[in-house]
Amino acid sequence: MTKPIVLYSHASGPNPWKVAVLLEELGLPYETKFMEFPDLKNEPYISLNPNGRVPAIEDPNTGVVLGESGAILQYIVETYDKSNSLTYNSSPEKYKVLQWLHFQMSGQGPYFGQKAWFSNYHAEKLLSAEERYANEIRRVLGVIDAHLKKQGTPYLVGDKCTFADLAWVTWNSLLGWLVPDLDTEKEFPVFHAWNQRLVTRPAVKKVLEEKAKMV
Repeated sequence: MTKPIVLYSHASGPNPWKVAVLLEELGLPYETKFMEFPDLKNEPYISLNPNGRVPAIEDPNTGVVLGESGAILQYIVETYDKSNSLTYNSSPEKYKVLQWLHFQMSGQGPYFGQKAWFSNYHAEKLLSAEERYANEIRRVLGVIDAHLKKQGTPYLVGDKCTFADLAWVTWNSLLGWLVPDLDTEKEFPVFHAWNQRLVTRPAVKKVLEEKAKMV
């Protein structure tokens, strides 16, 4: 029997909830330890994730301790998704999945995060920075919209929802807060339909509801 994976999280950060989505999708037992920001920069946590941020996991089944959400997602899938229900074992599909996962980490996460920072937390109002990152958010959504439209598929890689698709949902859930004047259904209808397919999945819905209660 699989022992619970320990997931280190924070209520307000989208990245740990990405991991929770995948764990729920695969039906893996896990327990969440919510961290306060000062504790992230000190021992014992800094030995779990040298970057001093969430998420991190401890897997008692394998002894693996790992930080960084993208690496954690890939580890979980390669270790526990033996039926490839959320990935592919064929080429080039499995590499295309990783392509979209890396785009989420290099494009969506940083730009969405910077927009959140400059609109809500920065000490001075910098409209140029807010505008830049609002435009980058629209650009990223446009990439997804154009790709899905060109491919004619319901998901990023073929007809199957993969862990790369799922990696996008927790940041997407913040769009109304990040860019209040953005109407995704009007501006990016294919992206919107894709995201709606994802958020109606039972595992995703459960995690997003839990996250909403924590904030």
